[in-house]
Amino acid sequence: MPQLRLALGQIDVTVGDLTGNAAAVLSRTREAAAAGAHLVAFPEMAITGYPPEDLVFRESFRAASRAAVEKLAADLAAEGLGDIAVIVGYLDEDGGPHNPATLYLDDRAGPRDAAAFCLGGQIVATYFKHHLQNYGVFDEARYFVRGDRFTVVRYRDVDVALTICEDIWQDDGPFAIAGEVGVGLVVNINGSPYERNKDDVRLPLLQRRAREAKAAVAYVNMVGAQDELVFDGDSIVVGADGSVIARTPQYVEGLFYADLTLPGAGALGQPSNTRMRVEHHDTGLAAVAPYPAVPGEVAERISDEAEIWGALVTGTRDYVGKNGFRSVVFGMSGGIDSSVVAAIAADAIGGTNVYGVSMPSDYSSEHSKSDAADLAARIGANFRVVPIAPMVADFVETLKLTGLAEENVQARVRGTTLMALSNAEGHLVLAPGNKSELAVGYSTIYGDAVGGFGPIKDVPKSLVWQLARWRNAEAEARGETPPIPPNSIEKPPSAELRPGQLDTDSLPDYALLDAILALYVDGDAGIAEVVAAGYDPELVGRIARMVDAAEWKRRQYPLGPKISFKSFGRDRRLPVSNRWREE
Repeated sequence: MPQLRLALGQIDVTVGDLTGNAAAVLSRTREAAAAGAHLVAFPEMAITGYPPEDLVFRESFRAASRAAVEKLAADLAAEGLGDIAVIVGYLDEDGGPHNPATLYLDDRAGPRDAAAFCLGGQIVATYFKHHLQNYGVFDEARYFVRGDRFTVVRYRDVDVALTICEDIWQDDGPFAIAGEVGVGLVVNINGSPYERNKDDVRLPLLQRRAREAKAAVAYVNMVGAQDELVFDGDSIVVGADGSVIARTPQYVEGLFYADLTLPGAGALGQPSNTRMRVEHHDTGLAAVAPYPAVPGEVAERISDEAEIWGALVTGTRDYVGKNGFRSVVFGMSGGIDSSVVAAIAADAIGGTNVYGVSMPSDYSSEHSKSDAADLAARIGANFRVVPIAPMVADFVETLKLTGLAEENVQARVRGTTLMALSNAEGHLVLAPGNKSELAVGYSTIYGDAVGGFGPIKDVPKSLVWQLARWRNAEAEARGETPPIPPNSIEKPPSAELRPGQLDTDSLPDYALLDAILALYVDGDAGIAEVVAAGYDPELVGRIARMVDAAEWKRRQYPLGPKISFKSFGRDRRLPVSNRWREE
């Protein structure tokens, strides 16, 4: 039976950097060749970056994507890598210029989410994604035309089928066709964004598809982040019987290998219906000589907290770097939110690139100032104190402000101070708000909501505490200094905008609030459904009104890494001018 050494290129790419992305594919292919690989698979849209969004509508971008893949194929051959097969995702187009107005009317031509099979200096075959996601963060029906053919390439006496991302999630789709026509290997390239516990779903899914295809399945996913989306890798190879041959670690960029013994090529059959036509390409290459097989790595699964922390760190690191920043600045208040944001930032870009600013007002407690200084020392951050009381007093006296208006001036002076430091010193401002506060509007627009990125935007408050305790425990287990001051974890949360203020003055206990928000926000449950789950009707009604009234604030909040099934942003799109309210 033929043998193939497969390399999974789990790489981090940047949207729009076609030259840099292609160079990364070329570099990794050199590395794979040195390790004796015959076939290297890279993620979905690896050439363009994913998701390219409305760049798809630009004819120049589509043409540049196709040209970049053609050049990549030629460059591989020029470097003596032409006999190594490279499967890579890119943006293609067929049928002439694309007219977005007619996209939904024409299922035959237009932009394509494509995979190229490069060999011998050429693109030997292409495959166009068949199933287009159009839910949650995905808008692929807006951008692409679905494919209508099933591509099989005969390579070294193995019939290799190409598929892309969502194709693997569909019953009776391309994998069923693979089983009907008879192939040895199905390669599935992915740009699959992280969300909590998604890694628990992937393996059983691949095992079902392998049995459906009656073939080995290689699933390769990207790592890194693009705006609010985080990609965790977790690439997997399973045998035709569902056995795990290789599984990569999450959030680790690199090449990962699997030695496969596969059925030899035979006569291809035909699918039982005409839902996809079979397109067969023969490279004419003979099977490789037998070689000593090396077991593929099967990485151990990490804990739920480690997985989430990895997503937050990866999202922050890539947003900072891909947008040209080298450092971050934010208000170090000594509270739990800013402390967790500080620890994430230090893990992402190093403590020396973190700039914390303590901005005490007349209502700031002594422990908030001392906890902030302790935090900075623990993570090796830069730290300064900028008293805001004189600036606040000038605003309050000039405008004759009292009550909530006076409280908000403190937050807005802090926001202005941070943005001024950003302009003067070139830091990216981080916003420390969590998902619970964003949900109910418990933040000051242009105050604590100011910033370019919100690392814990999609993290409920109760999970913020859980992550803080986990991160400290991890540090202690490694013999390191825990990054978060214990007092920041244990003390009751407060915005400290008036004497003796606590969050519980305005909000219920966060564990209770988060449980209700999980139903009303994440689950789209109606008020009656939330009440039926056992929660007080008056409390549910109050929280629902707060959530509904705060949409305008959330629209103006910066991006942050998505970790949940439904984050604020692409996942949840409600009108700002909206009079619908449930009783």
